[in-house]
Amino acid sequence: MNLSDQLTQFGLNEKQAIVYLALLELGASSAINLAKKTGILRTTVYDVLIELEKKGLLSQTKKGKKRLFLAEGPENLENILEEKKEKLAALMPALKGLLNTSGTKPIVRYYEGSEGIKEVYRDTLKYKGELVAFVTENIISKLGQDFADEYKSKRVKSQITVRVIGPDTEEIKEYKKTDQKDLKETRLVSREKFPFSIEMNIYGNKLAFMSFSESLGLIVESNEIAKNMKFLFELVWKGAGKESEKQKEDEYWT
Repeated sequence: MNLSDQLTQFGLNEKQAIVYLALLELGASSAINLAKKTGILRTTVYDVLIELEKKGLLSQTKKGKKRLFLAEGPENLENILEEKKEKLAALMPALKGLLNTSGTKPIVRYYEGSEGIKEVYRDTLKYKGELVAFVTENIISKLGQDFADEYKSKRVKSQITVRVIGPDTEEIKEYKKTDQKDLKETRLVSREKFPFSIEMNIYGNKLAFMSFSESLGLIVESNEIAKNMKFLFELVWKGAGKESEKQKEDEYWT
């Protein structure tokens, strides 16, 4: 892929990219010279120059009566990208408002293998509100400490808080010790009574399921399902709180 083709990925059409590259190479040039250099008709070159000036990629000067055009620095291409990002950000609420607003057609996405499960975890970081989850120790034992640390670091950096319910294994007890530092709150339940084998995350209008024994992940996108599963989580959260208090009391008297 040549330079002009690559520039079309950053907001320029083919002719704009060719003319801009010619300006960078030639320096201050007239429209006639640019037409000769690029092989583009002079009348078309004028139209292209107008568009490039609107994008902040060239300026004009005069030498006697002759009008010359001069390329602005390539770093100005970043301004084009920033402008597009701002426009997309302004448009995003309207786009999201169109997404499955009726709640009648859930979207289900299926992911396979360890890399697929990692993608499911990464999707949970796209929602900037609170994340609630039923967890196991499998993220470390199956996906590795490096990925677990990377995921935690990105979540904390994004200020995503999380409430977690997990079995009282040694791994989850260690995980609980960093609650305050890692923007989370963990409640433990008996691993004998509740031997979780999959993880489930609830975030926004999505549910993420990670089954390590089956090596697959699922993302279900549905307002109604997510809302009702959040109700279920809150019910279990209250019960887990009572069980934690009972465990503390039993430990005190033994």
